[in-house]
Amino acid sequence: MADSKLLPSPGGDPVAVETLLQDVFGIVVDEAIRKGTSASEKVCDWKEPEELKQLLDLELQSQGESQEQILERCRAVIRYSVKTGHPRFFNQLFSGLDPHSLAGRIITESLNTSPYTYEIAPVFVLMEEEVLKKLRALVGWSSGDGVFCPGGSISNMYAINLARYQRYPDCKQRGLRALPPLALFTSKECHYSINKGAAFLGLGTDSVRVVKADERGKMIPEDLERQISLAEAEGAVPFLVSATSGTTVLGAFDPLDAIADVCQRHGLWLHVDAAWGGSVLLSQTHRHLLDGIQRADSVAWNPHKLLAAGLQCSALLLQDTSNLLKRCHGFQASYLFPQDKFYDVALDTGDKVVQCGRRVDCLKLWLMWKAQGGQGLEQRIDQAFALARYLVEEIKKREGFELVMEPEFVNVCFWLLSPSLWGKQASPHYSQRLSQVAPVLKERMVKEGSMMIGYQPHGSHGNFFRMVVANPTLTCADIDFLLNELERLGQDL
Repeated sequence: MADSKLLPSPGGDPVAVETLLQDVFGIVVDEAIRKGTSASEKVCDWKEPEELKQLLDLELQSQGESQEQILERCRAVIRYSVKTGHPRFFNQLFSGLDPHSLAGRIITESLNTSPYTYEIAPVFVLMEEEVLKKLRALVGWSSGDGVFCPGGSISNMYAINLARYQRYPDCKQRGLRALPPLALFTSKECHYSINKGAAFLGLGTDSVRVVKADERGKMIPEDLERQISLAEAEGAVPFLVSATSGTTVLGAFDPLDAIADVCQRHGLWLHVDAAWGGSVLLSQTHRHLLDGIQRADSVAWNPHKLLAAGLQCSALLLQDTSNLLKRCHGFQASYLFPQDKFYDVALDTGDKVVQCGRRVDCLKLWLMWKAQGGQGLEQRIDQAFALARYLVEEIKKREGFELVMEPEFVNVCFWLLSPSLWGKQASPHYSQRLSQVAPVLKERMVKEGSMMIGYQPHGSHGNFFRMVVANPTLTCADIDFLLNELERLGQDL
C-alpha cells in the first residue's frame, strides 16, 4: 500500500456533476423525447451490426474520456436506438412515451434503492402496496397479496411455483423428490413463458398439457376437461390451469368463467396471464372480456403494455391472504430481515420474492395514475379500441388488404397482397408467395426507418402483419400512414 494515491473522483465536484447531468438531460429531451416521438423523424436509423459496433466504439479502455466525448456517446446511443415512443412504432405490445411515467422512472433511477425493507425504501414499500391494492380491486378482490416482478414471464413462473408449493409445501425443502408427476394445463395460444417456467422449475415441458383453442384462439373448456382426465389416467397429478386474457398474436381472451368452473370441479389453481389484456379492466365498456377473472387464484398484469407505464411494470396479483408468497420464497436472512427492528417488520416485504435486489416499479404507474386519474386511463383504453376498429374498417375498404380475422382486442392481424397476387388466390403457389410479402416489407420499412410493425406465421396461416394499437398518442392519421406506407413499400412486388 506504500505510496498509493487516491485518483481524482469525477463525482467530487458538485458543479461538474450537475453540469454533466443537465447536459445529458438536455440531450435526452431533444433526441429521445422531442425527436423520438415526432412523426417527422425516423423510427430507427438502421445499421448493420459491424458498422454499428464501429460507430459506437464499444470497446472499454483503461483511460477515461472527456465530458465532450461522453456527451457524444450519449447522443450516439440514442441516435442508433429504436424509438419505441414514436407514433409509427407498432412492433411490440408496448409503445408510446408517457411523460409522468418517465418522470417516475427518472426519480426511481436517481434514488437507486431496493424495496426489500421499509428502512431503506419507506416511500416505495407503502406505495407498492397501495398500487397492488388498486390493481387487485380492479380484478374484483377486496383483499390479497402481490408483488411487482421483472416482467410477465417471471410473474407466470411465480404463479406456477406458488401453485406447486401450496399443494406440496415439502417441495421447498425436499425439491422434486417430494413430488409425484405433475400436470399443468394451458392453451396452444399461451405465452411461451409457461413452457419456459415448467422447464426452469424442474417440472419439465412434458408436464405442460396443451389444450385446444378455437378458430379465434380461445381455450376450449371441454378439451380442458378431456386433457385433465387424460393426465390423471396416465398417472399425473393436475395442479394448475393457466388461462390467457389477451394472447400475444391474436389478442384472444379465454372464457374464464367456464375455465374456472373446470378448476373448481377438480380443485386446481387458476392462473390468468393477463399481462397484455389486464388493463382492459379499467374500461367499463370492454372489461366484460375478462368476465370471471375474479375467480382466479393469481393474475399476471403488465401496465407497461397497454397503459404505457414504461418498461418494466409487471404485477403478480394473488387472492391469497395466508402469506403464501413469503412462506414459499422466504428465508429470513438475518442481515436484512431481523425480527427485532424498531418498526413493524411486516413492512419488510423483500422475503416474498426470489430476488434480493429489486427495482422500484411502482412509482411510474403511481405517478401516471395520479396525473391521469382512473378516468383518463379508461379513456386511453377506449381510444385504443376505437382506433383498432378504425383500422379494421379502413382495411376492408382497400384493395389488396385482407383481415386474418375480426379482432376483439387491439391486435389487428392482416395480409397485404402485393399487386402481382391480386386475383391469384386459386394459384398453386399463392400461399407461399403471400407468406414472402411481409418479410420483404419489414426489411424495407426498417432500413428506411419509416415505421416498424411485426409479422409472424400462425397455425396454418403464412406470415401476416400484427398491428398493435397501444401508443396513447396515436391518431387516425397514423393509421392512414401505416396503410399508405405498406402500399408504397409493396407496389413493385
